[in-house]
Amino acid sequence: MENTSAWGLIASADPALFAIVYLSLKISLSAVLAAGLVGFPLGALLAFSSFPGRGAVIVLTNALMGLPPVVVGLCVFLALSRSGPLGSFGLLFTPTAMIIAQAILITPIIVALTRQTIEDLWSEYRNELLAVGMSPLGCLATLLYDARISLLTTLLAGFGRAAAEVGAVMIVGGNIEGFTRTMTTAIALETSKGDLSFAMGLGLMLIVIVIAINASTWLLGAFARNRIG
Repeated sequence: MENTSAWGLIASADPALFAIVYLSLKISLSAVLAAGLVGFPLGALLAFSSFPGRGAVIVLTNALMGLPPVVVGLCVFLALSRSGPLGSFGLLFTPTAMIIAQAILITPIIVALTRQTIEDLWSEYRNELLAVGMSPLGCLATLLYDARISLLTTLLAGFGRAAAEVGAVMIVGGNIEGFTRTMTTAIALETSKGDLSFAMGLGLMLIVIVIAINASTWLLGAFARNRIG
């Protein structure tokens, strides 16, 4: 791929490039899905719960939104290495390891933003929901449904973090060509090799993909709001 622009490879339908793009989307979207399945319930429960140390948990969750990717990558590497507690599964230097690392990075973002969204709605509609005799689980389900568009934006924030990630996935994935090479790790590699045109082309492609996904989600949200209205 040296000294070849990404746009030239697109025009020639280069399978290696499409494999990189596909793997990048597969890993990032899988990580967002996994983080959402964990983060939405945790964030909602944190919004509803009242217990000693709740403020400290909220502060910690907010602080974890800025987790250094290389630290997460190192921790996952140690856990998945042969001498680590999960080494027997043989996940190191696989796409699964990259999904795990990205999901760990994204989950605090989803938990914190979900907690804030649900807590604001709970403060606004608490009396109405309790007045009709709704159970705590029913209140939670109602608020999650009412906040679905905001929560979709939360997923987008997680996807943006995942799509731009390079440090953690480089450590646990190894940037193996045809197996664990993503757009961000390919950009880092091609830049180090001096193939700036290819790196720039990949960077522009990544930006276009992120914008396209965000635009599609915004249109979906706008359609949903119009139907509600």
